[in-house]
Amino acid sequence: MTIRPIVRYPDPRLALPAQPVTVFDDALRDLARDLLETMHAAPGIGITASHIGVSLRVVVLDLDPIDGARTYVNPEIIWASPEMIVHQEGSVSMPGVSDEVRRHARVRISYHDVDGNSHPEESEGLRAVCHQHEIDQLNGLFWIQRLSRLKRERLIKRFEKISRG
Repeated sequence: MTIRPIVRYPDPRLALPAQPVTVFDDALRDLARDLLETMHAAPGIGITASHIGVSLRVVVLDLDPIDGARTYVNPEIIWASPEMIVHQEGSVSMPGVSDEVRRHARVRISYHDVDGNSHPEESEGLRAVCHQHEIDQLNGLFWIQRLSRLKRERLIKRFEKISRG
């Protein structure tokens, strides 16, 4: 396992849609392990391959000490509840800042595991928020684009100030 460098905002690679995974092999399993290690070092609770400059549709979430980390390959939202929730969000690519984002309270996704097996998953609360956040990232939509222009500009200024030290 290797801790990889994280792509920092405003790197243009964060705005590129990731490519579907078509080969389920040891290289994919290595990528998933590297993502987990990199996410823990950041620290974070979710990361995509895009966050380390790899344009593949791979997400790792580590939200529950009992369930442990999960890898989602080619995840897609197939249903979203009409009910919405507001949750504090941030990114390993923009450390030190966060803001409230409005998301669907529940979602159903389809995804593959690292061996290529297909699975559905229904989630609510934090896991549902994370699925939406990371799938947005895979689609080239960085989380701050979900904020109003004013909130986004303030957050970017705050991040630039923090980054300058």
